[in-house]
Amino acid sequence: MYTATGTLINRIRSIDTVRGLIIIIMALDHVRDFFHIAGATGDPTDLTTTTPALFFTRWITHYCAPSFMMLSGLSAYLSGLNKTPAEKSVFLIKRGFWLILVEIVFMTFAFTFDITYKTLFFAVFWALGGAMIVLGIAVRFASPKTVLILGLALVLGHNLLDYVKLQENTPADILLRIFFTGRGTFLPRPDGGAVIFLYVIFPWAGIMMSGYGLGMLFNRNADPVKRRKLLVLAGLAMTILFVVIRLINGYGDPAPWSTQDSGIKTLMSFMNVTKYPPSLCFIFMTQGPVLILLALTEHTDNAFSRICTVYGRVPFFFFLAHFYLIHLMTLVVVFLSGYTWQQATDDSLFFKFRPNDFGYPLGQTYLIWITIVVAMYGPCKWYGEYKARKRTWWLSYL
Repeated sequence: MYTATGTLINRIRSIDTVRGLIIIIMALDHVRDFFHIAGATGDPTDLTTTTPALFFTRWITHYCAPSFMMLSGLSAYLSGLNKTPAEKSVFLIKRGFWLILVEIVFMTFAFTFDITYKTLFFAVFWALGGAMIVLGIAVRFASPKTVLILGLALVLGHNLLDYVKLQENTPADILLRIFFTGRGTFLPRPDGGAVIFLYVIFPWAGIMMSGYGLGMLFNRNADPVKRRKLLVLAGLAMTILFVVIRLINGYGDPAPWSTQDSGIKTLMSFMNVTKYPPSLCFIFMTQGPVLILLALTEHTDNAFSRICTVYGRVPFFFFLAHFYLIHLMTLVVVFLSGYTWQQATDDSLFFKFRPNDFGYPLGQTYLIWITIVVAMYGPCKWYGEYKARKRTWWLSYL
């Protein structure tokens, strides 16, 4: 570790602080899915039915997935500083396949609590693992600068595929939707079950690869003042480009905005960019401010940043554990609310023990979110300290 000037410690702190903050925000969206009255049946971005409070509760969580991808790429660069390209490649590919296995076995069950695995969900860990495999292949044959260029090409150009129309449900169409363009691809299984791909691979891989290239700013000999300046300038440029591209209302997002019957609804329409898959506007809108936040938190050390860092050091642990905690709390509250076993485990439910008519208003949902985050603090702190003490190889996969 190169800590003579203390810069590495500060850099890692800023990464963990920002990652911890987005993890805390991320939990809000998952609590909303399980505990909000419209979590199972409504769309918080549907301007005909949503409210400003509900819309922006969903909107703020848009920052989580792309930031997670970008910071994963940045962390991959830093963790590979003392490894050969082959060593970095092998680790990233192995970890990618491990994350996909976790998605199939552990995350699907966390979503559904269905021991029959009638529905298999390919969501965040599928995208994260797939992107890590793509990155692993890229770093084996390309320099960090070339990886950055390839990542930016995917980010800037993948929306061109929105204009490609293939015959529906042909193998080529299914593959295009799974890996590039699908908002959600539902594939029936011969046994009567289903496979649902909620996330694609390559647009998210573009974000991770861009984050990997961003790691060059954190090299040992990098000027910290210049780094912060470049992060701020890049963040401002992306934010401005988001506004300009969105105003043009053409390329960059398949869902155009429109003038509504009130100013707040028009703003909501403008900000209602596409996450599945992440559009160019979505990426610029979310990652511009995050780059600025990375620069501003490099030397931040206060009570709140230290709390965020506790979560940010153990993202895999938090993600997996908090889903099980949320679903277990839902199960308990559902039965305490008077639902029967038949109602809670109805065959029509994707998420068992979460009846469609169950839930609370938004204010109470926020209180449950805070409770979940606070409950996770102790386990995350313990696991972070354990991981720091134990340098065994398998912990690097968690």
